[in-house]
Amino acid sequence: MRSAEQIRRIVSAGIPVMAHIGFTPQSEHQLGGHVIQGRGSGVEQLLADARAVEDAGAFAVVLEMVPAEAARRVTEALTIPTISVGAGPHTDGQLLVWTDWAGLTTGRIPKFVKQYANLAEVLTDAARAWTADVASGVYPGPENSYND
Repeated sequence: MRSAEQIRRIVSAGIPVMAHIGFTPQSEHQLGGHVIQGRGSGVEQLLADARAVEDAGAFAVVLEMVPAEAARRVTEALTIPTISVGAGPHTDGQLLVWTDWAGLTTGRIPKFVKQYANLAEVLTDAARAWTADVASGVYPGPENSYND
């Protein structure tokens, strides 16, 4: 795990570290896009990475875009908590980015995201209504203006 030494140094400086393994967004282009990590024989590398960040002193580890069974194996192998971001139900906690679950993310939505609202549509409708009110002179009206 290439970041284990950095984690060790940060922890030794007294700064808590939550590690992140599997798919890491900052490595998207190196990986060739949103590529699921830990499939097949890749689970052994995932386990090695998980053990490395635990040994380096991370207090927890995020597992992103890994198969549920691989996440279960990592969770069972570690003593620190595991957090799933698209790593199935067999971890100690779950995380979804709020802009994803609230429906603000547009374009390709990862399989693991469940959208609980469509705020992008609500905000777009509100922006169009405001634009129409400004263009027609309805806004700002007397009720939206201060008197002397």
